[in-house]
This record gives sequence, C-alpha cells and structure tokens, in this order.
Amino acid sequence: MKKLFAALLLPLLTFAEEAPTLDTGDTAWMMVSTAFVMLMTPAGLALFYGGMTRSKSILNTYLMVLTAFVVAFVVWIAVGYSIAFGTAESAGMQTVIGGFGNVFLNGIAWNDLSGTYPTYVFVVFQGTFAAITVAIASGSVIERIKFSTWIVFVAIWGVLVYAPITHMVWGGDGALLFDLGALDFAGGTVVHMNGGLAGLVLAILVGKRTGYPKTAMKPASVILTALGAALLWFGWYGFNGGSAFGANAIAGLAFLTTTISASIATITWIVLEWIVYKKPTLLGAATGAIAGLVAITPAAGFVDVSGAFIIGVVGTVFAFYGVTMFKKKMGYDDSLDAFGVHFLAGLWGALATAIFALKDSELLWDGPLKESGDRMGQFIVQLESVAVVGTFTLVGTVVVYYIAVAITGGRRVSEDKEVMGLDESVHGEKGFNL
Repeated sequence: MKKLFAALLLPLLTFAEEAPTLDTGDTAWMMVSTAFVMLMTPAGLALFYGGMTRSKSILNTYLMVLTAFVVAFVVWIAVGYSIAFGTAESAGMQTVIGGFGNVFLNGIAWNDLSGTYPTYVFVVFQGTFAAITVAIASGSVIERIKFSTWIVFVAIWGVLVYAPITHMVWGGDGALLFDLGALDFAGGTVVHMNGGLAGLVLAILVGKRTGYPKTAMKPASVILTALGAALLWFGWYGFNGGSAFGANAIAGLAFLTTTISASIATITWIVLEWIVYKKPTLLGAATGAIAGLVAITPAAGFVDVSGAFIIGVVGTVFAFYGVTMFKKKMGYDDSLDAFGVHFLAGLWGALATAIFALKDSELLWDGPLKESGDRMGQFIVQLESVAVVGTFTLVGTVVVYYIAVAITGGRRVSEDKEVMGLDESVHGEKGFNL
C-alpha cells in the first residue's frame, strides 16, 4: 500500500515542484521597475526634449512625447503585445511576428505568471518600452511636424515596426534574431537603434525647420533638460535592472554597469567639449550621461566593470561625433539628436556586447558565445542583428510615414504656424508667460 501511495503521489509532487509560483520579491521589483520606466517618458524624456526646444514650441514638444506614451501603450495592449510575444499560427510566421491570439490580451488571465511574477506586470513593463521607443523619434521632428500626423504615425508604427522587431529579438524560440543568438539585454537594438533611426528617417522626410541652420535656435531651458536627464537616469535602473526579470544578482550587475557607464560617459563628454570648444557645458554633460546609458543598455547584464567603462567611453565618443560633426557634414536637421545619441551609441553598445560580454553561462543567452565560447561568431551575430533591425526600421518607418501623411493630409505645419511657434498656433497656449 505504501509503495502504491508513493507511486501515485510522486507525479503530483514533481508537478508541484515544476509549476511556476509567484515570488513576492520578484513581483515587487518588476512593478517598481515598470514604474521607473514609465517615469522616463512623460517626465524624463519630455523634460529632456522640452528644455532643448525653443520656448515657443516647448509645450508642443512635451505633448508629442506624452501622446507618444499614451497612444503607443494603448496600441500595445490592443495588438502590439500579441504581435511581439504571442504564438504565431504557423512556424514561418513565427520568425517575424508572434501572431494575433492575444489581441486585447485575450487568453491571458489575471493570475497567469511569467516566470515568478504576474504576466500582466510583464505586459505593462514591456508596454513602457514600446512607448519610449517611438517617443525617442519625436525629438528629430519637433517644431514642424503636424500633431495629427504624429499621432497617427505613433499608432501605426507601434504595430508595423516596433512590435515585429521586439518579437524578432525577444520573442523566444522560432523568432529570427532570438534563434540566431543575438544578445540585447534591455533594448540596444529594440529601443535605441530603432527609435534613433526612425527619428532620422522622419527628419529627412519631414524636412528641416524654417531657417535651419542659419537661424539661431537656442534651447528654452537647459536646466529643464538637465532635470529630464536626471529623471531618465533614475528610470534607467528600472529599464536595465528590470530586464533581469527578478530581484536577483543579474539585476544588481545591471545596476552597477549602468551607473559606471553613465558616469564615465558624462566625464568623457565634458572632457571632449573642453578640448574641442574650450568650455564644458551642462547641456553636454546631460547628453553625455544619456549616451552612456544608451550604450550600456544592450550589455548591462552581460559585462563586468571594465567592460562598462569602455562601453561608456567609446559610446560617448560615437555620440559626440554624431551630434557635433556628422550631422553638420550630412546636413540633416535631427532637431534633438535622436539619431546621434540613440542610434550611434546603441549601435556601438550592440556590437560591444559581443566584445566585452563575460563567458559566463549563468549570464548569457543561447548563442555562439555561450554555446562554444566563439566571440567572433557572436560578433557576427550582433552584426546581423543590427543589420536586420536597421533595415526593418528604415523601410518600415518610410512606409508608415506615408500612410500617416495620406490619412492626415499633410506632413508639417504651415510656415506661418512654425514661425509663430506651435504652442500658440496649434495648441493656443504658452509654455512661459513672460
């Protein structure tokens, strides 16, 4: 009888051990991380961009970032999450999209778990990533794009560009770049390269601001930009630390590497300005901090202290070149340097991940570096990853832009409205009543 009882009970005990259980510590950390990342967009990025905008369009800039967040998040719940993390109806489709089985979160119960915390928390966490990615692109076209065109662009771009890229990189078995073994800890390709390149494409398609580059376009408030940078840095601990998906040692590693990279990047930008322009600036220091944060994002949970130092320094050099030299040489009007900072530093970070990632099976995802210690093989995979993401973003953004323009009947405001400033001409209010 005892043997029979044991035979019946053993499978139940085994199932109980294997079944996922909710961990309150992981749940609390993921909810806090989500709140941190949420703060990055309608507070951090909005102030960072708003301060760099001319005073006559500061509210429009803030509103573009805010609407990017709310529209992108609603679209994420409606269909984006399903495309990014759902299960496709066919294996062929699974390489690029996850399918439509979870539209409006259909099929996900309130008590379902993603590992050790609620799936709903994972949905919101990833939704904040979707929101900030398209918001990054807004910095390239402030002060001239039609507000209605921007809103339509945000909604469509979240479905046709952001969600498929997220699936390809993070979508699990069957997803194109995930199966290749591409490493992207917290969004170097998915968020920063994606948003930065989309910004450049929009800047070229919409055209330059009236008077650019001959007319002086001074920022409304450098101190607001500095405050925005500080809030972004704060939120980045949720961005990178939360991407460990639990209150664990990898989250602690991401905390450290994030702080190191941002700190050394700030110092690097100050030194570069001092050498080139003879004057260190607060605007430069704030930009340097963001460049360091962007650069470390894809590598935060894979590298050690020395890797974080090098990634931060070189990422800032890339961004400094993009902002101060490359933009002038190419002649495009990327108003707030989304491409120079986010794309270039993100590109470096994605490639540097292969160079500096530790050969530690507890840290790495499946890929050449983990499976065989092949660092060059991993570098080639990273190259393939940035090439696929870059091509998809480029083509997809062009397509979505023309769809949005066709729907709203125009790409930018009239010259009279632009000269007056979009705060008064479009919204009927002023940021500063002086």
